[in-house]
Amino acid sequence: MFTGIITDIGEVRETEMRGDLRARIGTSYKTSGIDIGASIACDGVCLTVIELGGDWFDVEISAETVSKTNIGANKWPVGHRLNLERALKVGDELGGHIVSGHVDGVAEIIAMRDEGDSTRVTLRAPEALAKFVAPKGSVALNGTSLTVNEVNGVDFGINFIPHTKTATTWGDAKMGDAVNLEIDTLARYVARLQDWA
Repeated sequence: MFTGIITDIGEVRETEMRGDLRARIGTSYKTSGIDIGASIACDGVCLTVIELGGDWFDVEISAETVSKTNIGANKWPVGHRLNLERALKVGDELGGHIVSGHVDGVAEIIAMRDEGDSTRVTLRAPEALAKFVAPKGSVALNGTSLTVNEVNGVDFGINFIPHTKTATTWGDAKMGDAVNLEIDTLARYVARLQDWA
């Protein structure tokens, strides 16, 4: 489990197909404190650490994960920056919302405009997921816990304050970007319960 509060910006150093996609990710985390088998959210995708170096960790990414996330759209080229978050520990502050790292689909940035020092971004959700996005509700976008400002059909708006743009990769965002979308767990279960009512 994660909180959607980004604690490092990593960088893809290399990728290789070995049956599954293997990626080496540079990090400023102290890797001596990371165990093999640990979970790290990389742009919101929960991945398992399989090898460690002084300032990097390796992960394996299944074809299923590639097909359901922006890894398939962006191919994670060398130099690509990633929002990173280590798994939540008992007693940690829950500053965002409960995030599983299980990406539901890919949204697309369709509009951006500056509002003062902040940036208003409009995204288009896949139609099957749009019903789970609600005004003032939570979503995780590329692993970042964010509050939805408004919803218009399949489109929804997020406001990025200057801190978020510098502490995450959101300062690099541009029109047309494919973004990992994880809907709020509560919304998922409420909808499921309504199906049974």
